[in-house]
Amino acid sequence: MPASEASAEDIAVRLSAVGLTPRVEQHAQLTSIEADVPESLSAESWRELLEAVAGADRFGLFANSLNGRTFWAAVRTAAPATGDVRGPGHQR
Repeated sequence: MPASEASAEDIAVRLSAVGLTPRVEQHAQLTSIEADVPESLSAESWRELLEAVAGADRFGLFANSLNGRTFWAAVRTAAPATGDVRGPGHQR
């Protein structure tokens, strides 16, 4: 199993342990993991959620009055483009 796939699977398992129901989707260059977050999620569960996605390449929270809150994470399946290797804040 590729490292990116293992990382995405680990995130999904850890979100499940927090009591969320993760949805995992494979895309061309990344794997996305999403889970709906109830209003009643405790502070401790939020800490566990953030620890779960610490190894993701990106993560965030979508929140609106129509659909509630959805937490998402993305794990790259392909190597980043040359310009992105050094990370944000580093110019060539």
